[in-house]
Amino acid sequence: MLVLKCFIVWLAMFAAASAVLAQAHSTSSGQGYPSKPVKIIVPFPPGGSADASARIVAEKTSEEWKQPVLVENKPGAGTTIAAAFVASAAPDGHVLYLTGPISHAVSAALYKDLSYDAVTSFAAVARVASAPFILVVHPSVKANSVQELVELARARPGALTYASSGSGAAPHLAAEMLASLTGTRFVHVPFKGTAPALVALLGAQVDFQIADVAAIPHVRAGKLRALAVTTARRSALVTEIPTVAESGVPGFDVPSATGILAPAGTPTDVVAKINASINRALAIEEVRQRLNAQGFEPAPATPEEFGAFLASEVRKYAKIIREAGVRID
Repeated sequence: MLVLKCFIVWLAMFAAASAVLAQAHSTSSGQGYPSKPVKIIVPFPPGGSADASARIVAEKTSEEWKQPVLVENKPGAGTTIAAAFVASAAPDGHVLYLTGPISHAVSAALYKDLSYDAVTSFAAVARVASAPFILVVHPSVKANSVQELVELARARPGALTYASSGSGAAPHLAAEMLASLTGTRFVHVPFKGTAPALVALLGAQVDFQIADVAAIPHVRAGKLRALAVTTARRSALVTEIPTVAESGVPGFDVPSATGILAPAGTPTDVVAKINASINRALAIEEVRQRLNAQGFEPAPATPEEFGAFLASEVRKYAKIIREAGVRID
């Protein structure tokens, strides 16, 4: 009888241990993911193009996963408030981070004593979308190409002015990169946001701007002249506009992109499952059209590709900020 009781107790303990191990395996392998609602943290206010891309991803992954996927905006201190929140979250894939790699890299370079590392505190999950910035000049500027603008700058050192949406913003750093690669100098005129910078250019208060796609209607109306897009390849949104690189500045590549990160330590199979779901969503024609309406193109990538891109952006912008002496306003 005693032997039988011992056997029954042992059997119960074995069954319980097996259940725990099975549950752990299911969770770590991604089979049980997501087991509860997922949050996508966005470091920008609601209403912008990055926020819109997060909501498109949330909608499509929620439909596939049969779980709520919620977007939560945490703007402030560059992107560092949101990034710190995600970096300290449980690494189980239920808290994700949609950010712009440039914003993520710039915040890491400008803000001191951060509680996280821009690369090692995160697991790269998926790239979502990409868009060009556009180098536009006022029609009064006698330049019809990037090379002509560079020649003007060399002939009149420190005379050409450009508007940006603020010190340390991507358009500011793109202009500094252009100056560095061409050995020229431009005068930076920062504004508090993209819209007032564009208004200043339209009013001929400055000579040029590296603008987002909001400038395209003004180009087509003849109020501005587009010289180049900042991406390595021509954009499907404006195929007629050449790249800065093909216009005589090799190596120039400043894409505006969005992507998904997770806390470091998130299981690789969970990362792979999220990546596959997002890439399936990006292949849907309706999603492409909705991203295009925000000025984006779908830009699927593997976790490894996106991770390498993010690390490269962090290095690139740290160098630009250091060399240009950029400080927070």
